[in-house]
Amino acid sequence: MEGVNMNIDELNQIFQPLNFKARLETLYKFYKEEQILYTSSFGTKSIFLLHLLHQIKPSQKIHFINTTYHFEETLEYKKQVAREFDMQVIDVQPNKLENALTREESWWTDHPKMCCTINKLAPLEPIVARHDIWISGLMSYQTNFRSHLRVFEKQGDILKFHPLLDIDEGEFLYHLDYYKLPRHPLEAEGYGSIGCVHCTAKGEGRSGRWKDSKKDECGLHPNYFNRKQKKENE
Repeated sequence: MEGVNMNIDELNQIFQPLNFKARLETLYKFYKEEQILYTSSFGTKSIFLLHLLHQIKPSQKIHFINTTYHFEETLEYKKQVAREFDMQVIDVQPNKLENALTREESWWTDHPKMCCTINKLAPLEPIVARHDIWISGLMSYQTNFRSHLRVFEKQGDILKFHPLLDIDEGEFLYHLDYYKLPRHPLEAEGYGSIGCVHCTAKGEGRSGRWKDSKKDECGLHPNYFNRKQKKENE
């Protein structure tokens, strides 16, 4: 079977009834490894999907967007997990001059969307363009936006694949405890979700991300690449 010759509704009909592990296993029957992109923030929820990939496709490359604003604990955690699972992690870096500008002018304060665009989205564009499927660890219970997603969603020229979408928090925690998976060190200090230093505070769930603002996603997931495609077609 060739997933690339199927439309998104057909893919969802096949993958929706499967559990999260079967979805990931089946993905590699439909698509070649080099067609598949996986990015990880090595945050508090990342270990679940990283562990599944370690079990099912340990050779899958992991792309880490190094915004230069990560907590030191995140960088150490990334090294720990990569070493424990023997994973190949590829650092994705923003443009040095543009990154320096966001630092000099503290763009995360007055221009958080542009800061994310420069340091997270733009560096990933050429990598996304080389792949057909993008594995994402989003779960429905995390945010309102995520609660409306399907297992497969079209985003620009790439398909987003959400194998964990309908898992509940209890099952998620059971998996972590059962396999004794390493947890992000800042989780024990009250950080429910972890991104860049300047835009992350303590709080349950994602309440500490972009606190006191209407922003709750960096832009990788909602529709950045859709907007880009629309602009190119105008």
